[in-house]
Amino acid sequence: QVQVVESGGGSVQPGGSLTLSCAASGRTQSIYAMGWFRQTPGTEREFVAAITWMGGDAYYHDSVRGRFTISRDNVKNTMTLQMNSLKPDDTAVYVCAARNVVSFVTRPDYNYWGQGTQVTVSS
Repeated sequence: QVQVVESGGGSVQPGGSLTLSCAASGRTQSIYAMGWFRQTPGTEREFVAAITWMGGDAYYHDSVRGRFTISRDNVKNTMTLQMNSLKPDDTAVYVCAARNVVSFVTRPDYNYWGQGTQVTVSS
């Protein structure tokens, strides 16, 4: 089992920045990749970014590429999402996830999920 807990989030004006963090615990040696998804009421969970745990290969949704940066520290077992140039459309609950199955990291079939943290971008 792996547990993941998000921190960060909050409210920011358009054009601002926020940093989300996710701490993993438990059988972290089994992690293949970790990712961020986001969801707004009435919509399906949307892939945002993901990173492979050992290789550090990063993947982004087209809507955030160039604005968001995902990174991980697999010694401290943490993952970070630096979000810059935020837009109102980025408003959502952001959820951290971890997977131990080797598969496409953009797919939502992760094994372990956090509770989510709210990000609100508004003037």
